[in-house]
Amino acid sequence: MIIAGVDEVGRGCLAGPVVAAAVILKRSISSLNDSKKLSKKKREVLYSEIIENCASVAVGVKWNDYIDK
Repeated sequence: MIIAGVDEVGRGCLAGPVVAAAVILKRSISSLNDSKKLSKKKREVLYSEIIENCASVAVGVKWNDYIDK
């Protein structure tokens, strides 16, 4: 079984784009948590670890005019 971790950021169609990302890791990273619960510094440290240990990454962006439709 392959499991992808997913997170999103954005405030909806009135405030700009919504961005979502999914990552499949080669190994578990124990300190991963909801990005909104992590400090900026911890997110930056984890970014490098995630990129070094990922099997696959996908990012999607939808702008507010698309969401409004």
